[in-house]
Amino acid sequence: MDVWGRPLRAAEWQEVILRAEAGEFDEPIWNVDRGDSREFDAIFVGGGAGGRFGSAYLRARGGRQLTIDRWPFLGGSCPHQACVPHHLFSEAARELDLARWLSGRLWFGEFEDKRASILELVELFRSGRNSAHSFMNWQSKEQLGMEYILNASATVLDEHTVEVAGERFHARNLVLATGARTEYPDIPGIDLPGVYDFASLVEELDYEPSRCVIIGGSKVAIEYGSFFQATGCPTTIVSRSPLMRTKSLHHVDEDLRQFVVDGMRKRGMTILEGAHPVEIVGNGRATGVVVRLADGTVETLPADFVFIGTGERANSAPFVEALGVEVDERGFIVVNSRMQTSVPGVYAIGDLIGAPMEMFKARKCGMTAARNIMGEPYEFDFSEYPDFLHSTYEVTWVGLSEAEARERYQNVVVIQMPPPGVDPGEIPLPCAEGSMLYAFTHPELTGFQKCVIDADSRRIVGVHHVGYGAKDAFQYLDYLIRRGLTIDDMAEMNELFLNPEHFIQLCRLRAGQTQLTNL
Repeated sequence: MDVWGRPLRAAEWQEVILRAEAGEFDEPIWNVDRGDSREFDAIFVGGGAGGRFGSAYLRARGGRQLTIDRWPFLGGSCPHQACVPHHLFSEAARELDLARWLSGRLWFGEFEDKRASILELVELFRSGRNSAHSFMNWQSKEQLGMEYILNASATVLDEHTVEVAGERFHARNLVLATGARTEYPDIPGIDLPGVYDFASLVEELDYEPSRCVIIGGSKVAIEYGSFFQATGCPTTIVSRSPLMRTKSLHHVDEDLRQFVVDGMRKRGMTILEGAHPVEIVGNGRATGVVVRLADGTVETLPADFVFIGTGERANSAPFVEALGVEVDERGFIVVNSRMQTSVPGVYAIGDLIGAPMEMFKARKCGMTAARNIMGEPYEFDFSEYPDFLHSTYEVTWVGLSEAEARERYQNVVVIQMPPPGVDPGEIPLPCAEGSMLYAFTHPELTGFQKCVIDADSRRIVGVHHVGYGAKDAFQYLDYLIRRGLTIDDMAEMNELFLNPEHFIQLCRLRAGQTQLTNL
């Protein structure tokens, strides 16, 4: 199917995508300028977040790119299986949580578990997910001028050559952007029906789960587990490590972690830390998970729904074989700060190069590769960044935890709400948009916040928040903290009352002190 020079509206793109997904045609979708004799500056193998943004950036710099993806759309797994469904499910978890706590009060009716359905939310997502893809296909073609081949797999032959649909394309550089997949644990029964990860959940679920066991303690485990529990599906998390203490999460403050984990338990979830899965048992379908608990005892947890949240492994094997690129012990491709691999002219970006498995990193990795390919030296250090996850709350943090700050600085002060030693049930703070109903009915549920300050320099070195409405601000707090934001700067800002973070007004209450003290 050749669409070059043929304008397609977003609605027409959606029809094309639906037909391809339904198997009505399996031919490549070509959007290649055959009249352009210029050499490609780069071929992007993978058109997800990193590949699409890198392609657009390279094109904007005057270069010529070709983006190839096996799916009939650009945008990758984020809107199709990962980020977007996770946000939909997390929003549902938040709404369900409020309805449960206020069941029978105010205008809330009595909560009915049977009306909350995992399958119904999955089907809702499936029905609407291609609208984002159709827009990205349209935008990339009509507004960004990208060349691409979709609905076809690419085979890398060497550092300059890619074959797709029987045709070979050459470029000065290759950018590898094929992402990662769930790393399933090697235990008996892992292949039984009834075992899912985030991708197969949205593709294959065809029944309503009644009891869930999650294997793993990753972000995905916390986020999806909170959703499953909120719908009324009793959920148990089996994690080798304490939740939010996995290697992929950095700077997690212990008080924040404790508030989140305690909140999950308060909502009925069972969390088994230090536990190891032994086997998934069943008779044609999963019926339970055998686990070895922290004390060494073995127990079988009943479940008709097993969810894998054990982290991801890179889709790097074809590039190791074809190019000999260097990878680490988990198969992630090793790159420098310019996204260059061990093979000259070959770049790798996004989830393919390891943690953090975040959208901002993938997009900016693509941009970094594009700038260097076009002759502009540019480096990207993604070792420090604002981070977040969802339970039934938005959980956001940036900078150092209190413990990390005390290791680095001699004089650390903390602004915290609720204050240490105060019963959270006695103080409806921090409250703001999204938590006011909790503040007046269940004050202990309103949230948590902490601001960590190096008192000698007066610099803010970490901020941590559990609640609602503050998440977007943390990308700006990250920028400001990196540039030396002080408690005095914070106190001089104009806050929106009640602003979710509360950091401005609380800092103002302490900024008058010459010698800072805790609040």
